[in-house]
Amino acid sequence: MPDRETIRKTLIELLEADTGEKYPNLDDATNLREGLGLDSVDVVSVVSQIERQYRIRLTHQDLETLATVADVLNLLEKKLSDSTASTALPSSPEAPAA
Repeated sequence: MPDRETIRKTLIELLEADTGEKYPNLDDATNLREGLGLDSVDVVSVVSQIERQYRIRLTHQDLETLATVADVLNLLEKKLSDSTASTALPSSPEAPAA
């Protein structure tokens, strides 16, 4: 599973490719809309690229919680750890009821 800094680097690359801007210091407290100048279409575009890159799915409710860079990183860390946990552990069959 990628660590927070790897996720941040990926996020910066996707933002720079999407907007044509440079983000040398992407601070956790930076607001996506006011701080980075993203509109909802930009956010959805970057999120869809993140989903493809990391093979995860984000729900509409997930997207509504994203206001800052930290929100994005926290959500991605959680989703990636959830997906790693769910794919790394084989599911054991239920024991038959006696």
